[in-house]
Amino acid sequence: MVKRFWNFFTRIGALVYNSRMSAYVILDIDVRDPLGYEEYKKRGAPTILAYGGKPLVRGGAAEVKEGDWQPQRVVIIEFPSMEQARQWWDSPEYTAARKLRHLAAQTNVVFIEGL
Repeated sequence: MVKRFWNFFTRIGALVYNSRMSAYVILDIDVRDPLGYEEYKKRGAPTILAYGGKPLVRGGAAEVKEGDWQPQRVVIIEFPSMEQARQWWDSPEYTAARKLRHLAAQTNVVFIEGL
C-alpha cells in the first residue's frame, strides 16, 4: 500500500515539475496623459494576444486593505510561461507601444511565476 501511494505521488511530482508555470505581468499605471495612453492601448493591446497572453485585470476599482500602496490603474496579464511573457515584453511590436506608455504614464511593472 505504501509503495503504491509513493508511486502515485512520484508521478504527480514529475508532472508538476515538468509542467510550465504560468507567468503574470502586473502593471500599476499612473496615467498622466489620457490621450497618449489611449494610443498606447490601441497599439499595445493586440500584442498581448499575439504572444499568448490573456488580460485578467484592466483597471477597475482597487481597495487597499493593508500597507501604503495606492495603485492607480492595475493591469494583470497571464502568459503560459515566463518565457512567453518575456518574448512579448521584448517584441518589436510591444517595444514600440511601451515607448508610448512611457510618454503617457508612470508605471511599475513586475513579472511573477505562479500556478
